[in-house]
Amino acid sequence: MINLFSKFKIIFYCINFLLIFLYIYPGSFLGLIIYNDKKIQPQITPDFIFSSNHFYVFIFCSIIGFLSFNKIEQIKFLKIYLILLSILLEIFHLIIPERSFQWSDLFGNLLGVLIVIFIYNLINKYEIFK
Repeated sequence: MINLFSKFKIIFYCINFLLIFLYIYPGSFLGLIIYNDKKIQPQITPDFIFSSNHFYVFIFCSIIGFLSFNKIEQIKFLKIYLILLSILLEIFHLIIPERSFQWSDLFGNLLGVLIVIFIYNLINKYEIFK
């Protein structure tokens, strides 16, 4: 499975494109499709201290990213990219109409990325899959 993603990095790029589109769309594109109302955001599970939807999306995107790239330089860039993406996309909500910046969303974004980075580092440190 790891080879599948490393050969088809286009999967990661498409997921990133979709993620960026959904973040910069004024209102909720998924709410528009599901509820025919762009003011309603579909919720997968209830939020706790952080936004669960954002947490799940960034865990998924981060996992696909780490499966897609395997060179050390690419992984270093990927870590920086994912952290900056999680912060910048939420900051853009300050200027996008019908969107609002929320700390819980930012924490969900960052937590999703940081958990995958932490697990990736543990796997590489103890060489679990080698």
